[in-house]
Amino acid sequence: MKIVAIDMGKSKSVVCEYAAAHDTSFSTIPTSIQEFRGVLERTRPERVVIEVGPSAGWVHDLCGEMKIPLEVANTAQELYTCRRTKRKTDKDDALRLAQLSVMQMLQTVHIPAAPVREWRGLIRYRHAQIQRRTTIKNTIRALLHTRAIPWAGGAAAWTQAGLKELAELARQHQDTVMGMQLEEELKQYHAVQETIERLETKLDAISALDARVALLRTIPGVGPRLAEVIVAIIDDPHRFTNGKQVGCYAGLTPRQHQSGDTNRQGRISGEGDTLLRSLLVEVSWLGRRHNPWMKAVYENALRGSPKRKKIAIVALARRLLVVCWAMLRDNTPWRTLVKEGKAAA
Repeated sequence: MKIVAIDMGKSKSVVCEYAAAHDTSFSTIPTSIQEFRGVLERTRPERVVIEVGPSAGWVHDLCGEMKIPLEVANTAQELYTCRRTKRKTDKDDALRLAQLSVMQMLQTVHIPAAPVREWRGLIRYRHAQIQRRTTIKNTIRALLHTRAIPWAGGAAAWTQAGLKELAELARQHQDTVMGMQLEEELKQYHAVQETIERLETKLDAISALDARVALLRTIPGVGPRLAEVIVAIIDDPHRFTNGKQVGCYAGLTPRQHQSGDTNRQGRISGEGDTLLRSLLVEVSWLGRRHNPWMKAVYENALRGSPKRKKIAIVALARRLLVVCWAMLRDNTPWRTLVKEGKAAA
């Protein structure tokens, strides 16, 4: 079997042409589609292996166009990282990719089609703008706090009336440093808010064409933002064989340390997609108040102990994700699951 394993860099990449343990050659090429195409046309490998990274998408598309199987290695895999190695070079990394692939010991990552990657990118960009808006809000609050100026708490501070008061406050102190800072922060806030609104309009238009998003929104408490994230991140529900794999994929399963008679479970692994995990937890905190099913799952995991609140929320978030995955896999709406008792706590 001939394998081409590539250790990709921003400007240059190391190519390992691997046919056997003693039949290996290396070359360095610029990181570009044209150069990669040239290597693949020349070598015609049975498989291409790369690490997961920003360039994995276009390499996936190129290999698909040339009908060459591609493996994208999960760099978080403990076997792959080799932390105790005494030497680490680009050639070593490329060779290790090829060797692990030959031994079928490489943990791979799913790369979705280009439209799904674009969708994910838009979702993440909106989330980045939300974080920028939060930073601006915190800056304004800190600015007012240092001047002992009282201000409303919560969402009431950012209504149209609240923003008008801030603008008036900036005008009253326009000759001071605080007034100038406040004026500039308000300009940035309005700019970011307009960007968020445009992004949400675009995301709503995309979701309106996807029946899977509408399917997940039949769950009480699940809105458009969580539904679109679950659909975009899971992509193909049939690539998971059970709910445990789905929970692990989102990093919502506990770490485990087992030795002899000791079997200890710790905090969640925290692996997988951070945005998916954070939205699931956020919706779980809200949903336990309004969705009877979510409340039942939460109370069951809580076991009557207030100290288990975070544990119970993680359990609810994991169960919610598994239910969403099952709905996507079976194309089953929420009401059907409830009637059949499959969504019971």
